[in-house]
Amino acid sequence: MFFRKKKKPPPKVKSKLNVPEDFWVKCPSCGVILPNPDLVANAKVCPKCGHHFRMGAYEYANLLFDNGIEREIGANLETVNLLNFPNYTEKIAKYERIHNLKDSSVAGIGRIHGRKVIGFFTDFAFLGGSMGSVFGEKFYRAAKESRSKKLPLIAVLFSGGGARMHEGIFSLMQMVKTTVGVLELERRGVPYITVLGNPTMGGVMASFAALGDVIIAEPDALIGFAGPRVIKQTIGQDLPPGFQRSEFQLKHGQVDMVVDRRNMKRTIHRLLEIMEASL
Repeated sequence: MFFRKKKKPPPKVKSKLNVPEDFWVKCPSCGVILPNPDLVANAKVCPKCGHHFRMGAYEYANLLFDNGIEREIGANLETVNLLNFPNYTEKIAKYERIHNLKDSSVAGIGRIHGRKVIGFFTDFAFLGGSMGSVFGEKFYRAAKESRSKKLPLIAVLFSGGGARMHEGIFSLMQMVKTTVGVLELERRGVPYITVLGNPTMGGVMASFAALGDVIIAEPDALIGFAGPRVIKQTIGQDLPPGFQRSEFQLKHGQVDMVVDRRNMKRTIHRLLEIMEASL
């Protein structure tokens, strides 16, 4: 009886190309496969269909400001689990570690074509860009510094989580705090512009996001309070095509303009020139 000698498998050849796992990105709108570096270089806008991918807070600050954020506001603020909500402390620590953020918001001073402004940016990756105590305090401090120095305030928002349930009434109070911050800017005649990304919903939209002197939306962003599925279930009716998307909101007077992200810096700079000239 003869036994065949098993052949040794060929040695594995190591690839000379060290390609990161996230090198290729698929556009959820048109399905095209894109190299991530090319997408980033194009402001995270699909070159084929114009789909706007989400951007992180620091990413958008670097896109909008000449040299990114020059000085942060409220960078030392940390979330406290005042209600002893189960696993909230661990969840915050996890997101801090993963995203290198202390909260879902970042505020600071920067320049747009040399013009000094104050920016407030939210990050959807951190608990859906939801509004907690630190979020509201950062916005109020940014508005206060904007008011005292008479620097325009620009709020760029990617917030789908609304008020953060983990902080209960303390979270809901931030809707009032942020609104007061905007009203104080209005009394001093300081320009305030909001940029609504995909999505801008819940308590964020129901407070300071809807109070801009000029409200700009990115293309096809979901904007509103309750989402389309909730509204459809509540009223028991089909909703019109594109309901709550930027273009729908523009048509119905809820936003002032829809602007491609690649033109956002130039658009805001021009708006500030017009607004400041009229003061």
